[in-house]
This record gives sequence, structure tokens and C-alpha cells, in this order.
Amino acid sequence: MTEDLRGTERYQAVREHFRRALEPGFGRITGGRDLAPSSDARTVAFTGTKLESLDAEPATRVCSFDTRSGSVEELTGGPNNDHMPRWSADGEMLGFLSDRAVGGRDRVYVLGRDIVGEARECPGPTGELEYFEWCPSGRSMLLGVAGRGVDKAGVQGSGASSGDDGDVAWLPEVRSTTGSDQWRSVWLCDYEGGTSRRISNEKTNVWECTWAGPDTLAAIVSDQPGEGAWYGARLVTIDPRDGTESTVLKSEVQLGAPCGSPSGRHLAVLEAVCSDRMVLAGDLVVIDLRDGSRRVVETSGVDVTHAVWRNDDHVVFSGLRNLDTVVGEYDVAAQSVTERWTGEDTCGGPLYPTAWPLGRDDIVMVRHGYKQPPTIEVVGGEGGRGDLGGHEGRDYLLSVNGSFERPSWGSADGTEIHGLLCVPDRAGPHPLVLFVHGGPIAAHRNSWMLRSPLVPLLVARGFAVLLPNPRGSTGRGQKFAAAVIGDMGGADADDLLAGVDSLIERGVADPDRIGVAGGSYGGFVTAQLVAHTNRFAAAVAISPVTDWYSQHFGSNIGAWDQW
Repeated sequence: MTEDLRGTERYQAVREHFRRALEPGFGRITGGRDLAPSSDARTVAFTGTKLESLDAEPATRVCSFDTRSGSVEELTGGPNNDHMPRWSADGEMLGFLSDRAVGGRDRVYVLGRDIVGEARECPGPTGELEYFEWCPSGRSMLLGVAGRGVDKAGVQGSGASSGDDGDVAWLPEVRSTTGSDQWRSVWLCDYEGGTSRRISNEKTNVWECTWAGPDTLAAIVSDQPGEGAWYGARLVTIDPRDGTESTVLKSEVQLGAPCGSPSGRHLAVLEAVCSDRMVLAGDLVVIDLRDGSRRVVETSGVDVTHAVWRNDDHVVFSGLRNLDTVVGEYDVAAQSVTERWTGEDTCGGPLYPTAWPLGRDDIVMVRHGYKQPPTIEVVGGEGGRGDLGGHEGRDYLLSVNGSFERPSWGSADGTEIHGLLCVPDRAGPHPLVLFVHGGPIAAHRNSWMLRSPLVPLLVARGFAVLLPNPRGSTGRGQKFAAAVIGDMGGADADDLLAGVDSLIERGVADPDRIGVAGGSYGGFVTAQLVAHTNRFAAAVAISPVTDWYSQHFGSNIGAWDQW
């Protein structure tokens, strides 16, 4: 291609669309995630996102939400990115991660409760800081540290971790690693004393770790550091005094997101069939660490994606039941679940639903949908509602993003499949774009812009957009999610084609103007579909798997396709 598209009328029209949608929000907080309620329930710290120009990457800042007034305030100013705020146990200190010193390399910084003055950097070991937690009984911190050569998860961009070395972005990078810098470890940092020490042993790779009471850690670990080793990782407890490990749970599938009750008696963990680390949706398992007994919580069909303890007896969870988002609360003593919020729109970040307990009875979350810009909301109380950057650009998007519905259709074998559909506000049939999600074990859900600014753009330009959840998607139980294993590009491809056919039959889609697009696994399915049928006029396969031999033997997750 020799033509510079930036000079074309079509390019200018697309740029004008994004200018109208985004420019009114430049310099303002327009999104939020990683909520951290204070112990008095008056303030919720969170990671806010902001954009400065069309050509810049979004930046993150630590922000606060006042639960009484609904006001939102930006607490940090960078440079670079500040994120993952966490309150100390006494509520007097607010810690967060920031790469303000060296781009791409996070350190822990701490602000006082009054948020006055410069944030103080917390001492810690060399390496990449991935997460931290305050100790429940004091001002020391648990640090999750990755070696400089570790693999990143696919949702983090894959490849090896690295900081900003000052070179231009397009310059190829040559890197060599040693065995020691490919592991993840856990450290304990004495914030006030300025010292840190390693807790985990050198032969254990710690994928994630959390406190389970004041004297015990719970962690997901493996004996090898490579990304493929995560698929067989186990749940353990670790004694922070000497690093002694005790295995709590092994699984035939995957484990993740452990969280301990305040006293340390109970431990909750997610158990799910997964295709990607950090993308979990499945069963909520509660374990009594005194006797080792375990219970799979009956959630009435919710694939749980997030869980946080409110107190020793109640754990708040969120997840997907088909296309609905559900936030519930499990009473350990009564062994009962109360659904606190169920909606056709969703809550949480870009991947899956998340929500947090607030005070004694309430829940706080970032709520959003295709027709609902993000807001911070309190469920169950009379608190305020935090508008995350309402502006005329969002009004413009809502005026051009068409209508929204949740269609269903029968696949070739009669299985009912569900999805999301956006249609222009004009008579059809329309050109149609089929968007295939990655994973394959993931899901489309009713989120703001449906996670992609391309969806409202396409609708504004006259296209209908179908986002299906075929076999392998989450929200319909582990059997449905596992149906794609051993049959990738098989029955799930039939599910997609049946969805297209249903829209043609309804008069929504023009059979001569159908395109397909997807990334990662969605890119593989895109490439496969156009190789097996002539019904698509255009295709965009983004980061696809096109050779399973090279995927298995050349990637860092070769263990996945063995399933």
C-alpha cells in the first residue's frame, strides 16, 4: 500500500467522529476501576482514566469518590501513570502504584490521609512490582515482585516485561534473560523502617498472593515460572515468618483470585476453566482453613469473576449469568446467597464484572452499559452517584450509536446462542460486522462502547454490529465454557454463522455486505471462517493464530491447546 490514508476523506471523517466523541473530555477523568473503599465508608479511592489528546495513550490517576456528595476528585498528578490505590488497615495511609520515576516500572508510593504533600516512595526490591497489599495488623506491605524477564499475560499485552529505556517506540528491542529474572516472588516491606525481605522460596513461582488474616498468606503458585505453568497452579498458604507452604487446593482446571476473611478462618478462591491468566469466570469456592472443608457456593448459575470479604461471615461476589451482571453476597454461616443487584448493563472494568463491599451493608461499583456512560454508584444505601466525566462528547456518542438489543438464535445442533446487537437508526438491511471475542473462554457483555470505540463508529457509519457469545463463552456455566476445548473453530464457528443467518432472515443484515473481525482467538476464527465460506465480503484478523504448530511450540502458552 502506497497511499497515505490520512489524506483521504474517509480518514478525516473517522477522525472527526473521534474528535467529537473524545475532545470534550480531554484532561478529565472519564473512567474508573480498582475501587478501594475506606474503612469509614465515606471515601472510595479508585483508578481513574483520562485522555489528553487523540494521539496520546490514556493516562491513569488515583482519584476519590465521596459517597455522600457524589463528588469525584483527582488526587495524584503523575507524571506517567498512578493506579491501584489501597488504604492501610488504620485508614491513615493511601498507597498506590506509580511509574512516575521510570516509565513502565511501578513502585509503591504512599500519601497521608489528608492527601497533603508529595507522595513518599516505599522501599522495595528490584524488579517489576505487579501488586501490593497492606498488612491487616500494621503498616507493613505485601509486595508482588516479578523479575525483569517474566512473561506478561495475554490481557497485559503478552511478551516480556520491560520499562521505558528512552528509545523510540518503534525501535526493535534485543533482550537476553537469565533464569533468575523469570520468576515471581512475594516480599514483605516495612514501610516505616525502610526495609524489605523475601517471603516466598526461590523454587516457587507466586502468580498472586493475598493476606488470609493477619498471620497467613494465601497464594496461587507453581513450580515453574513460564506462563504455561499457570494452567496447573495450586492454592497454598504461606507462613510470612519463614515462607513455609501448605497446599490447600489443587484443581483439574484453573485457580485464581484468592481472598481471605479478616480473621483468616475462611478463604475464597475462583475455580474455572480458563484460556487466559487473569481472565477467570467460574465457581466460587469457600474453604475453612481450620479443617480444610470446602464448599462450592450455589450462585444460581452465576459465573463468578470477583469476590471480596465484607467481614468474617459475608463475601461479596460479582459475575455473569448469561448476559446479565449479578452482584451477590454469600453468608458463610447460613450457607445462603442474597442477590444484591442484577442488571442488563454491567459493572467493573474492561474484562469482567467487579464490585466491592462498602461499610456494613452497601456495595459500590462502576456501572456502565452501551447506553449508560460510566458512573460510580452505591447499591443499597442513599449515597451519591459519581459521574465519571459526563460531557457533550458522550452525548454525541449516545446520539449516533443506534439501537441496542440482546438477540438469541439456534445453532446448527439446536443449541441456543446469545449475543449483543447494535443497529443504526435507519431502515435495513444493513451491512453487518461480526465481532468475535478472544479467549476463547471470555464473553461480550453490555459495557460502555462494548469495550471498543469501533462499535459506535461503525454504527454511526451505517453498519450493524453483532457481538455473539458462542460455545466457549462465560456466563453459562463451566460445561458451556469447556465445550470449545478440543473443538476450537468447530461448533463455536457454527454458532457464529447461525447468528449471521438469523439477522439475514430478520432483514437486519444485507447478505452481500457482511464482514468479520476479531483479535487473538477471535482472529483465528476470523481467518478460519473466510477460509471455509464465501459469505464474508471483508475480514480483519487481529493477532490471529494461523498455525497451531507454531502456536504450540513457539508461544509461551503451549500448554493451553493440549486440552
